[in-house]
Amino acid sequence: MTEATVPAYFVRGEDPSLVAQAVRDVLAEAVGDRDPAMVVEEHGTGPEDIDVGAVVDALTTPPFLVDRRVVVLRDAGRLLAGDAGRLAAWLEAPVEGVVLVVAAGSGTVPAGLVRAVEKAGRVIDTNAGTGRARTEWLAEHLRQGPVRLDARAAATLGEHLGNDLGRLRGLLDTLAAAYGEGAAVDEERLVPFLGEAGSVAPWELTDAIDKGRTEDAMAVLTRMTGAGAMHPLAVLALLHRHVQAMLRLDGSAVTTPEEAAELLGWRSAFPARKALEQSRRLGSSRIGRAVVLLSEADLDLRGRSGLDGGIVLEVLVARLARLSAGAEPGARRGSRARR
Repeated sequence: MTEATVPAYFVRGEDPSLVAQAVRDVLAEAVGDRDPAMVVEEHGTGPEDIDVGAVVDALTTPPFLVDRRVVVLRDAGRLLAGDAGRLAAWLEAPVEGVVLVVAAGSGTVPAGLVRAVEKAGRVIDTNAGTGRARTEWLAEHLRQGPVRLDARAAATLGEHLGNDLGRLRGLLDTLAAAYGEGAAVDEERLVPFLGEAGSVAPWELTDAIDKGRTEDAMAVLTRMTGAGAMHPLAVLALLHRHVQAMLRLDGSAVTTPEEAAELLGWRSAFPARKALEQSRRLGSSRIGRAVVLLSEADLDLRGRSGLDGGIVLEVLVARLARLSAGAEPGARRGSRARR
């Protein structure tokens, strides 16, 4: 089969909006110039259990009146292994003219179905990744976009969107509608269309705090509780886990990031290295003070002070950042490791 007529697609990713966009692109490719109402059949769109029998019936029935049937199965993470096996079995001998589109959702799509689609069709991963991978993902999508952003505008857009990359396509379409297809867009032309800043990764807050950058930490907090819509108690839990990791490492015999990851029960040594370095930098006295600040903020968020939750978090983040700013690099004053 040609690429446009492969029997199955699997669209996966963590951002529901990016998954939905990719599914729309797949449908445009699979349907072509046919009438979608005559071609596309949707399953798994409601809260009820997926009727796999109905999906299999649709897959095994040749197209009628048209030469193509596209069967879309959404939220496939709800599938049971046995049900996924029935779909994988169909892929061993697919019906001519029938295309299966599987869209990931909550949960994990059974591995057997994923392998079957990889073998017979196409797997489309919408995850942008982090760091360099995210930068490359953004650059590629900007190159394919309907307008041309200069380097400064692209950097501003990436910073503004944060983790909300699902907004990218709509924003680019808006710019194209305003300035025309293929228009050159600089930062000045971009800014009026940006809207609210997108959410950011949790470690951007803890990194800013650890480096004592109060202003940056407050800006990240605003984005997390605004566009990120994180509840104040969720932010407090994030900060608690961060400080708790340093507390567990303080005074331990751990000397390497790998040992730190093992002690903390983390898979990656990279965040463990940061926790170990910050634990050594703060020392027991400052870590203890951070624990007290977290406890006081917890009581305030639960009604002790009557203050707005946002204000409580702002005070907490400012105090934690000030603790870090006052610590000397490599300092271990008061650390139990020296007792």
